[in-house]
Amino acid sequence: MDALWQYQFRIILLGDSTVGKSSLLKRFTDGVYSDVADPTVGVDFYARSLDIEPGVKIKLQLWDTAGQERFRSITTSYYRNSVGGLLVFDLTNRKTFDHVREWHREVTEHVLPYHMVYILIGHKSDLEHDRKVSREEAEQLAADLGIRYVETSAKRNTNVERAFQLLTRDIYELMKMGEIDARDGWEGVKAGLSNKVLYPAEEEAERERSCRC
Repeated sequence: MDALWQYQFRIILLGDSTVGKSSLLKRFTDGVYSDVADPTVGVDFYARSLDIEPGVKIKLQLWDTAGQERFRSITTSYYRNSVGGLLVFDLTNRKTFDHVREWHREVTEHVLPYHMVYILIGHKSDLEHDRKVSREEAEQLAADLGIRYVETSAKRNTNVERAFQLLTRDIYELMKMGEIDARDGWEGVKAGLSNKVLYPAEEEAERERSCRC
């Protein structure tokens, strides 16, 4: 049985085929890596919980989408019910980087009127000698889109945990500010059995002061 969680966030991984979305998820959820990976057909599901702050456990429902065009009609149905998205490209494959804006535009159109929080992931950072995309231009793209940028390697387990932590925390902070909330009929955010009541930062500080003995 799952431990009690305060909120569940549905997160979706986006990007071309072979950028390593499945490898990232398997490293994050199971702590394993394999050089041989079967292509995702449609959508695969993973899950893991994170303790985002004392007393707050977030359950992540993670969806791995197929990058091939022929599966796009299947995967688009999952966009609308997600609150977070990892836009993943392969640092050694220029074409996958060039397609990031297209992925971002397509998903943003499908999630309306809901809000999705993104993070840009430059994957396979262990293959530095084969790099085709510089850190500077990737950071510029992230700045243009108004999102974070992190370089990862599932093989070496570099920044994988950090990427998911950052995205989860960004979503949680937006919830605290009232910009994202759980809604009936939307699967992006769900409140758990022991959900924490969130207050704006100023009100939370005032409540803590008033509770001190």
